Amino acid sequence: MAQILDPLPPEQSGKILCCYMNATSKIQVARITNIPNWYFERVVFPGQRLVFEAPLEAQMEIHTGMMASAILSDTIPCVRLAINEPGTYELGSNSEVAIDSINKKPMVQPINTKIEDTTKPLTIAGLASVD
Repeated sequence: MAQILDPLPPEQSGKILCCYMNATSKIQVARITNIPNWYFERVVFPGQRLVFEAPLEAQMEIHTGMMASAILSDTIPCVRLAINEPGTYELGSNSEVAIDSINKKPMVQPINTKIEDTTKPLTIAGLASVD
């Protein structure tokens, strides 16, 4: 996935595909400021997902919009926002699920793929008229 407006600097070798979701009811501004020679800033509306490429060492700042101002509400290492795409992006591991280096837990929980018969008979409440 290419950044059309803001391509990564050519000296950046390692990059990861990331996703951030604005789970608030306020408009947010997502900004990466710790990468030299690269400008990344996007408005993220409530409920919107932002998918982007970033260098491994990038830190995303989340600014939450208030009346005529914005407050820095969070700073997130982009490796915590990484989307695991087997064969395309390497995080130093051959596993299928990327591991959060801080909490030592999978960043994406496995999907329950249990196959069983989930059809059940439909029960309809009976209606009776009363005179």
